[in-house]
Amino acid sequence: MKYLEEFRNPELARGLLEDIRATVTRPWALMEVCGGQTHTIIRHGIDQLLPDEVELIHGPGCPVCVTPLEVIDKALEIASRPDVVFCSFGDMLRVPGTDRDLFRVRGEGGDVRVVYSPLDALRIARENPRKQVVFFGIGFETTAPPNAMAVHQARKHGIGNFSMLVSHVRVPPAIEAIMQSPDCRVQGFLAAGHVCSVMGTGEYPALAERYRVPLVVTGFEPLDILEGVRRAVRQLERGEHTVENAYRRAVRDEGNPAARAMLEDVFEVADRAWRGIGVIPQSGWRLSERYRDHDAEYRFDVAGINTREPSQCRSGEVLQGLIKPNQCEAFGTTCTPRTPFGATMVSNEGACAAYYLYRRLGVPAVPREASPVG
Repeated sequence: MKYLEEFRNPELARGLLEDIRATVTRPWALMEVCGGQTHTIIRHGIDQLLPDEVELIHGPGCPVCVTPLEVIDKALEIASRPDVVFCSFGDMLRVPGTDRDLFRVRGEGGDVRVVYSPLDALRIARENPRKQVVFFGIGFETTAPPNAMAVHQARKHGIGNFSMLVSHVRVPPAIEAIMQSPDCRVQGFLAAGHVCSVMGTGEYPALAERYRVPLVVTGFEPLDILEGVRRAVRQLERGEHTVENAYRRAVRDEGNPAARAMLEDVFEVADRAWRGIGVIPQSGWRLSERYRDHDAEYRFDVAGINTREPSQCRSGEVLQGLIKPNQCEAFGTTCTPRTPFGATMVSNEGACAAYYLYRRLGVPAVPREASPVG
């Protein structure tokens, strides 16, 4: 890849759209499980350009959005302590907990710092040996390797005042949970290219075969999305259900062996709660036993946190693809980026944030009693 413009070429986009229109003969519903892809789709109006037969459903592809409220409240509790420097990526600071967010904690005197890498937090720990430095480690398989490296380096160099609050989740178990839902309408998936660049495609063929759905590894630019849709629709029309790699400029079938080795060393697979969805078995990581001394949950003993989700928030339904953001009664009125009810409205990869930013405000709300989950 030399230039982004190469993957935003309008003439090539028109050609892909014409190919999709010529191929599709019946309605199909595809899900992207990546917030970056969701924002590309909404920003460029790809869902509106596709033929009416092709529906794009936004899945739980935003790691900030699926971080459970209990973990957010644990972060707030830890960050409030006077001996703690709490480090996080910037998109976590506005995510609402039960009664406040990290911005509020910082305004109340907590030492909350925005960093651009977990290694920045490790450096802060070296420079402040009398403070406990905690990094908020969230994300899918994409951000897990550098977070694992930070913990590995802390243990290797004896940086005992560094710990991590971990909320890492894995995409394949989420796809399986979506397909097992009685309300599922998904007939094919656009798999996130950055996840596959780390983990490869090895976990996907079994899912494609078990649930008879095509899985197309897709990039993040408009032409990437359209090519992913084209391949998925072509498979569906032919009655096929295989894994295709449409993002070969970045993804190898085996993924990144060095990154995977680091993950296997530092983390172990565990059940994990997803905000708005619930516990998905084997869908996350936690620090393995040999790195447990760097686990902030153990270090600060933050068990027994009482959480309370706002009753007006329907982000769980948005994350499951059961409703579009602008079908929520609160969207754009009582729930805005300044007054968010859920993380989907404030995260840089949240579906609600995409709909608000790109002014998708015009669809009438669906009454709660008429929604797919009742």
